[in-house]
Amino acid sequence: MGRIMEKFGKSQPITRIEDQRFLTGHGEYVDDIAPAGALHALVFRSPVAHGRITALDVGAARDAEGVHMVVTAADLDAAGITAGIWGITIENRDGTPAAGPERPILARDRLRHVGEPVAVVIAETLDHARDAAELIELDYDDLPAKLGLAPGGEAIHPDAAPDNRAFDWAMGDEAACASALERAAHVVRMQVDDNRVIVNSMEPRGCFAEWQGGRLHLSFNGQGVWGPKAQIARVLGLDRDQVRVTNPDVGGGFGMKAPPYNEYFVVAHAARALGRPVRWMSERTEAMLSDHAGRDLTHEVMMGFDADHRITGYRVDSRCNLGAYNSNFGQIIQTTLFSKVMMGTYDVQDTFLHVEGYYTNTTQVDAYRGAGRPEAIYLLERVMDMAARELGVDPWELRRRNFIPADAFPYVSATGETYDVGDFARVLNHAEAAADRDGFEARRAASAARGRLRGMGLAYYIESILGDPSEGAKVEFGADGTATIYVGTQSNGQGHETVYAHFLSDQTGIPPDRIRVVQGDSDLIEKGGGTGGSRSVTVQANATLATVDVMVAAFTPYLAEKLGVDESAVSFDHETFRAPGSNLTPTLLEAAQMALADGRTDLLVHEARATLPARSYPNGAHVAEVEVDPDTGKVTLDRYTVVDDFGNLINPLLAEGQVHGGVAQGVGQALTEHTVFDEDGQLLTATFMDYAMPRADDLPMIGFATEPVPSTANPMGMKGCGEAGTVGAMAATANAVLDALWARGVRRADMPFTPSRVWEMLNEDGTPQAAE
Repeated sequence: MGRIMEKFGKSQPITRIEDQRFLTGHGEYVDDIAPAGALHALVFRSPVAHGRITALDVGAARDAEGVHMVVTAADLDAAGITAGIWGITIENRDGTPAAGPERPILARDRLRHVGEPVAVVIAETLDHARDAAELIELDYDDLPAKLGLAPGGEAIHPDAAPDNRAFDWAMGDEAACASALERAAHVVRMQVDDNRVIVNSMEPRGCFAEWQGGRLHLSFNGQGVWGPKAQIARVLGLDRDQVRVTNPDVGGGFGMKAPPYNEYFVVAHAARALGRPVRWMSERTEAMLSDHAGRDLTHEVMMGFDADHRITGYRVDSRCNLGAYNSNFGQIIQTTLFSKVMMGTYDVQDTFLHVEGYYTNTTQVDAYRGAGRPEAIYLLERVMDMAARELGVDPWELRRRNFIPADAFPYVSATGETYDVGDFARVLNHAEAAADRDGFEARRAASAARGRLRGMGLAYYIESILGDPSEGAKVEFGADGTATIYVGTQSNGQGHETVYAHFLSDQTGIPPDRIRVVQGDSDLIEKGGGTGGSRSVTVQANATLATVDVMVAAFTPYLAEKLGVDESAVSFDHETFRAPGSNLTPTLLEAAQMALADGRTDLLVHEARATLPARSYPNGAHVAEVEVDPDTGKVTLDRYTVVDDFGNLINPLLAEGQVHGGVAQGVGQALTEHTVFDEDGQLLTATFMDYAMPRADDLPMIGFATEPVPSTANPMGMKGCGEAGTVGAMAATANAVLDALWARGVRRADMPFTPSRVWEMLNEDGTPQAAE
């Protein structure tokens, strides 16, 4: 580790090299690079949340001007495409399998949510497709919409009748947890809701497909190519080597863009059937109706404390919304992924998690930045704050009292996670000073003098890095004196090109401007895990180290012969090769040019895969300060401080940017983003006029600092940082709002804290109250 850590000591805040092309309009997004002459696809979607299809007539649409094809479920069946979209299923706590109803590519027989794809029009232009879609006749019998997270309602799937319950899952020793709660001196009980959010990536989903030489090329703006490649091949009945999948530049993913969606399969089928490239791009309201949503669950929770205010046991009973179907990872988000950090940073072993998942007539719910970890930490830190109030103790001290001690690592959590390192009290102390906690009461008094309520909220989070711990990297030297690194992850805007080029440069001495980063092409690298779960930099850097070792080992005997020395005499110092008694000190680029001149093409391409031995666990403290106007309910986030333990950082500037973005998304869920369906399942917040995304003036300048405790789970000592900002932001903001409202008698406050909802919390009897 010594040689690596010497390089990591640089930890330089280098600006992103890819920003130049993004900011000057030279990004290559999927809608920018569709093949010339591609036909346009338009999706005809269900207008109702629940109905039985009685007739679907697309004849007039097929005959319309400019139309090449109209695809329905019956057409897919006729083409032999009968498989549905894959979704993982879990086991119920009684050992039986969870429900696994078919998720059809296009609706057949039933309509199960507003926006479900029913037919796809393929036409010469988008206007032709729109005109033709108006001619489609869909008849259906309305059925009652099932929306609530409780057993019952009109059955959505036979597999889940009569309760619409998809699964009944549990983890932990229920009897031991009950005993721990029974012997507690005090038990805190809460009900906590976690509101649904619409992801709203800056770039909506899109794709194009083309059939070339007996092979399918599908390009879509996703988070990896290898998983979707397997699914496309399975559904279309192709061999995997007949399928090439690419991801171009991607304008935000956040988990939502990871899986292949219905539209991609239809576009691929149409391109093959017509022998013409076909393109599709979602519009914004279409995205709100069809993209996988996030969160949407509710909890009943109990936490026990002994007389010394140490936690004895923790029980969570959750009900989560899956939407109309199992999405790709929907069943594991609030079960196995939630469980990974269920007990957070606290030294407790008696826990029990019970989760019921329900189908509803809404869009599917899947991963959203953090995928189960933000939900777990949000609940835990809300309970810790309430416990401090009920016990009459300081919330910061209550956390310190229950932290896993710094000398207890490696520590196996109640749910089986092995935390490698941690010093949570040190990080919290840093955050307390950085947030100027000592000055809070003076700021609260100043707010009160202006008729405002001020609150401070703390959340201490920990996150478990997810995804495949294995990754590959390939480096190819070019005749023009450059090097290309092929990676198995996929940037969605995180700055991977900058990080990977500079990391390879640090390890090899190749100038960053001579390194090209290639990603997102299943033809160019055999296997990769894509992006998700904050895995990218740790796994890709580990693979790059392995590839550098392969390169050095390959060049060493070649250069030994060129230098006239034994192999053992040749060394590489991360910049040049050296040997005693020789004045030649070739760099890797120079060595590659020598090999090229000698016809040693075997030395121009090097590849390796590597597997991390364990996961890393980023953690940290978020401190929010809000000011509330009691006359309007308006909540202003006035101050925000983050102190993170990310271990060693390659680029602190990019890490801070990731935290800022994550905080913005967590704060957005807490303060502005409110997904509303009416009683018939119609989405009422389907435009930005109704769905409030966080804006620049909703956020203060975010104070960011690190208190690193290097991980032992990888040779770089790093911990992932892509999702950490969101994991801590929701609870810190919510706790701050409740702190502001507490003196006014408010005892329960659930997100989102929109002005109308906060005003109602303050004025439950409808009578405005004067500010204190």
